[in-house]
Amino acid sequence: MDDFDPLRPETLESPYEDYRRLRAGCPVAHTSAWGGFWALTRHADVARAAADYAAFTTTVQNVVPKVATTGRRPPLHLDPPEHSPYRRAINRVLVERRVESLRPFIAQVCDDLIDAMLAKGGGEICADYAAVLPIRVFAEWMNLPPQDQLWLADVARVYGAAVQSADQTTTQATSLQLYDMARGLLESRKAAPLHPDEDVTSALLAARVDGQPLPDDLILGTIRQVLVVGIIAPQVVFGSTVAHLCRHPDLQAKLRANPELIPAAMEEFLRLYTPYRGFARTPTQDVTLHGVTIPKDDPVALIYASANRDEAVFEDAETFRLDRPNMKDSLAFGRGPHTCPGSGLARLELSIALERLLAKTSAIEIAGEIIPTRMPEIGTLAVPVKLLPH
Repeated sequence: MDDFDPLRPETLESPYEDYRRLRAGCPVAHTSAWGGFWALTRHADVARAAADYAAFTTTVQNVVPKVATTGRRPPLHLDPPEHSPYRRAINRVLVERRVESLRPFIAQVCDDLIDAMLAKGGGEICADYAAVLPIRVFAEWMNLPPQDQLWLADVARVYGAAVQSADQTTTQATSLQLYDMARGLLESRKAAPLHPDEDVTSALLAARVDGQPLPDDLILGTIRQVLVVGIIAPQVVFGSTVAHLCRHPDLQAKLRANPELIPAAMEEFLRLYTPYRGFARTPTQDVTLHGVTIPKDDPVALIYASANRDEAVFEDAETFRLDRPNMKDSLAFGRGPHTCPGSGLARLELSIALERLLAKTSAIEIAGEIIPTRMPEIGTLAVPVKLLPH
């Protein structure tokens, strides 16, 4: 008998009700959905599995349900030490100076998108704002030419929608299109590399292991991974954030009047509305937790969204609080060697997105049905809003 059913119709709150029940009485849960997988729901167990790559490898399956079908994409598909040169190359282009240099660009994109929504009196905050912004920012960060930026925006939106609707045919087709873009970008940088501190593709080409360059096929997989890895999650968590602010106009007004509080508020929104519940690991041997044995080679979902609402770690865990003393315990960006390398960019992007939205409006109101996302994400897929100008 299944401990939970991830395929049943959901509301925004129903998954959290499930996870609360599982944390209390069945912290190591099993379901037969998608061929069968285990789910870890408590903070300590999720943090351990995320950090202990020797016991829980990411090289077999890294998402439930399984999405990748077209080859290995470092660094997520590799464990240390194999993943390390790819991480170092990516980290090189995500240092604070490089991220901070994007601040004016991010603010301008936000203003342009908000102005377009204000002209219509509102819109859908995910599709019209939060889904467009990260694509534009990633394209700028990757130094894509304007025509490729527009192409990526179109394909990435189709890819994200296909993943969310479990449309395997479209998912695979758009993934192959993204590989084509990655291949073109790789050949372009081989012919005319940019400075490795300013361009992720050039940094990957410049990387060396024992004096040897990284294999072309794995560089290609890394570029393909980077093209979309930071696109879906920001729109999900931002949509959830806006929905929360619409339900709590007092908090909306407080942050509008005190924009200096927005970065701290965004940290709490990331904890409360962590957008992932489907990142997966595979035990390299039988593992027993809480009296339950997970067999070697069975997929295990790390339910970050549940871990970040664990009452054993976060007081009044289901409530938004600006003053949490232990925010460092949040698993919003993962833990261990696969902690999100783009966390600094994501924090900046989300904070600016919220600051500009509040600065340009006097009120934000829900204007239609909120549609929840589905696994592997958790949160909002669509949030129709009415925007009142400042």
